[in-house]
Amino acid sequence: MRTEVSFSDLQLRGKATVERLRRTPGQSLLVRRRDDEDLVLTTAARAEMAQTAASVTTRMFVAMMQRDPEARRLVTDVLPEVFPWVEFLPREYVQEFVLELVATMRAADSLENPAPVVLVIEGWRHTAEALADPELAALLAAPTDGDFGPVPEPEAR
Repeated sequence: MRTEVSFSDLQLRGKATVERLRRTPGQSLLVRRRDDEDLVLTTAARAEMAQTAASVTTRMFVAMMQRDPEARRLVTDVLPEVFPWVEFLPREYVQEFVLELVATMRAADSLENPAPVVLVIEGWRHTAEALADPELAALLAAPTDGDFGPVPEPEAR
């Protein structure tokens, strides 16, 4: 569990807050804010260690997935333990998800930006949500009579 401090503590008792940071086991503090998103305060060295650990893990995982078909099969098999919602995806979609996730992890790691990985996960989760709803899944699976043309811009509110 991360130690918490208020934003006003950080402002009013900066030195004491930084000293508290140094004494916490994870060397990070959750800074609670009432007026905006909470912050995490850590040292630059600790942030770099976390980034390095995540990067090495990602690179090892991607390398295994690229080299070993058995690793790809195993990841596909254990995916429901990590993302239970994949049970609503057809097997070929699960395999697509794995390939897209791995490629995005590799690219996102090169930018040191995890946001694209989260977007891929959320996109596939939303696909699973749609397929889990029988009515919506039936609508999505229904044949169409062709292209319905461009979608008009939504009206301003």
